[in-house]
Amino acid sequence: MDAPIAAPPDPPQRIELLGSAMDLVTPDQVLARIAQAAAGGPRALIANHNLHSLHLVRRTPEMAALYARADLIEIDSRPALAWGGLMGLPATGAHRCTYLDWREAFWRLADAGGWRVFYLGGAPGVAEEAARRLSTRWPGAKIAVRHGYFDHRPGAADDAAVLAEINAFAPQVLLVGMGMPLQEAWTQRHYDALNAAAVLTVGAAFDYEAGVQAAAPRILGALGLEWLFRLLHDPGRLFVRYLIEPWSLVGPALDDLARYRLGPGRGAG
Repeated sequence: MDAPIAAPPDPPQRIELLGSAMDLVTPDQVLARIAQAAAGGPRALIANHNLHSLHLVRRTPEMAALYARADLIEIDSRPALAWGGLMGLPATGAHRCTYLDWREAFWRLADAGGWRVFYLGGAPGVAEEAARRLSTRWPGAKIAVRHGYFDHRPGAADDAAVLAEINAFAPQVLLVGMGMPLQEAWTQRHYDALNAAAVLTVGAAFDYEAGVQAAAPRILGALGLEWLFRLLHDPGRLFVRYLIEPWSLVGPALDDLARYRLGPGRGAG
């Protein structure tokens, strides 16, 4: 990804899988869309789907509304991509996208372009440490942060103050990392009022940058084993997410079978 990233000639293919819409988008295409927005092009709202979000989106109306309006929906799930391939869709490992997959190229672009990047999320002090480390490595990027421990309720003074702080900074890129489904619900409520060119939901991105959470080796992501690395490091928090929640997708998976393998669209790509 060292070469300048140009906007892709065609939009990525949007597919329906496991009950939700998502895009067959590559990291380069994600970065091209961010760069386009940062340069003054159309705004970009970029979400991501994994098995956890596919479980939650059917239970959280604000989260569903966020995905319905998103310009790009990354697929951060090897199992979902593998399932799409089994259904005859042109889903491959090249379409796996998450912050950890494109972080280096993103900060390279932010550094070269002098982008204003605001990160909202994390515990007090964590985002500040991440920003310090990132600013040392990428001094051209202008980084501002705010921890995610505030009153998120609509109409709360705390919530309004955070929105005003972000808008005063006028970021070209806003990264919202407060965990699912809070980050999606918050972004959905405020997107129209945000003075930000590109808005992305990114989970614990700055926890990794601050060194408070270990990132799985990227080879494990390529092998579809990143979930196991995370589970072993935090079993109390992730046991239900990785071993129980996916069973809620059996119904949508059966719908996929009927649609793509058994019905008129059999083998459609």
